[in-house]
Amino acid sequence: MLTPDSIGPAMGGGISLLALLGGTWFPIPSHGLLHDIAQFLPSYWLVQASHIAVGGHAWAAKGWIVMIAWTVILSVLAARAYRRDTGRV
Repeated sequence: MLTPDSIGPAMGGGISLLALLGGTWFPIPSHGLLHDIAQFLPSYWLVQASHIAVGGHAWAAKGWIVMIAWTVILSVLAARAYRRDTGRV
C-alpha cells in the first residue's frame, strides 16, 4: 500500500508514536488522559511485561484482551492489504 521509499519513514513514525504513548521512553503516570490512552496500546503492555521480569505484577485480563484485539485487527488488515496488492479476492 506504500511505496518502497515511504515504507521506512512510515514504520519509523508509527513505532516512535507507539513507543512515546506506550511508556517506552518515559514512565506513564498512574492516572490521567495519557494513562487512559496508553492502556489501549500494545506497546504499553509490552513495557508492563518487562516490569514483570524485575519483580512486577503479571498482566491483568485487560492486557491480554488488548494484545489479542490488536493481533486480530492487524492480521485482518494485513490479509486485506495482501489480497489487494496481489489482486486476489
